[in-house]
Amino acid sequence: MKASGTRIGLEVHCQLTNLKTKLFCSCSSDYRGKAPNIYICPICMGMPGTLPVLNKKAVEDAMMVAIALGAKISGEMLFFRKNYFYPDMPKNFQISQYDKAGGVPLALGGFVQIDGKGVRIRRIQLEEDPGKLSYEGTIESSTHTLVDYNRAGIALIEIVTEPDMSSPKEARLFLEKLRSILEHLGVSDGSLEGSMRCDANISLKGGKRVEVKNISSFKEVERALSFEITRQKSLIERGLGVGQETRHWDEVRRITVSLRTKEEEQDYRYFPEPDLVPFVITEEQTRDIERRMPELPDKRRRRFIEQYHLLPQSAEILTRVKAIADFFEGCAKLYNKPIDISNWVIGELLPHIRDKSIGIDELRITPKHLVDILKLMDDGTISRETARFVLQNTLSTGKMPYEVIEERGVKRVVDRDYVKKMVEKVLEEHPRAVKDALVDRKVANYLMGKLMKMTEGRLDPKLAGEMIKRRLSELSKSATF
Repeated sequence: MKASGTRIGLEVHCQLTNLKTKLFCSCSSDYRGKAPNIYICPICMGMPGTLPVLNKKAVEDAMMVAIALGAKISGEMLFFRKNYFYPDMPKNFQISQYDKAGGVPLALGGFVQIDGKGVRIRRIQLEEDPGKLSYEGTIESSTHTLVDYNRAGIALIEIVTEPDMSSPKEARLFLEKLRSILEHLGVSDGSLEGSMRCDANISLKGGKRVEVKNISSFKEVERALSFEITRQKSLIERGLGVGQETRHWDEVRRITVSLRTKEEEQDYRYFPEPDLVPFVITEEQTRDIERRMPELPDKRRRRFIEQYHLLPQSAEILTRVKAIADFFEGCAKLYNKPIDISNWVIGELLPHIRDKSIGIDELRITPKHLVDILKLMDDGTISRETARFVLQNTLSTGKMPYEVIEERGVKRVVDRDYVKKMVEKVLEEHPRAVKDALVDRKVANYLMGKLMKMTEGRLDPKLAGEMIKRRLSELSKSATF
């Protein structure tokens, strides 16, 4: 959905999942699936007299992101306190960064290229994650709120864009591209629950800016923004106007609901964090990070086109998610037919992944599984249709392709007597087609299709084709018209 005068900006919060500890204390960052409120300490709970200690590895990972996005890294960054009273922040303030009133965030500027246009980055900052709130039902109907502080203090980078996007689709493409960059850098795993969250700012011509919070996935971003465009457009058309506010995205009902009138910056009472000194970043440190940078998605896409001779569209699809690109290259190392591999990954594996809503690393197959299937198809052991059947069976069981073939008895038949018997049977069952084929040999393709369908694609097509041709020739000699 695209409405005239739509402006969309995103505030993306990405956890730095490659860290062992939180941003300002030694509590474990491995909180997922653990009992609530066990990875907490006086520092991350904000007890009086405690002092935060900056995780330097978090700074290095955040610098890598800034460099990848083309941002200018600050020579000296400052931390600020962002004050607000919510149950998810035990200190009643968040240690964050600020780009006004003398504040210096980690980096400024940069851009992400999507669909032929650049989305500008306003700032990249390092901050701590709040705790996690859980509701029974929806935020409006729940009678209580549960708080798990295990997440409080986890290292986050916040990436704030300019309002350069004009449709929900562009917002989703931006997030997909950003996730691919983060995963290629190895600093954040977008498949982990809650590792990448987004607030969206949206305004239509004639209305004020609305912030939509609690958007947990790329698909939900597109849905939330589409709903909000419809809602704001309706208000403007009725002359009611759109006020500045913060709204909550309700994934269950797929609507936004009003949370509060949007705060102004002064409401947060930003002031410098007194317990953390300015962090100096030297040019040598920046150059060292640049030297250690891995291959990024755009460069990898270009390499796929040049090295593997893939179509640009195929290379684009394969490099959207690092795990998929890694799987493809794992196959290409075992089997020198990259175009065939690309076709099967895109045409067969990705639809399965989408249907199951899982990652490729959650599949029960490895590159060797897929390569073995392609090789078995190449040497004539199985047909293309049988290969699809074997792949689906392998996906569900994790068994090697040759095991599936033996167990299911789907190996291609090359026994001449059996093939001859099946050819005679299909000719008997389709006498009209046989008569037409005697006049127009192209009709033999129809008979071949019926034969392969009858035998579930198990016959060797070359042998079967030769026998149909030979039998039609014999019938042609004896036919009387």
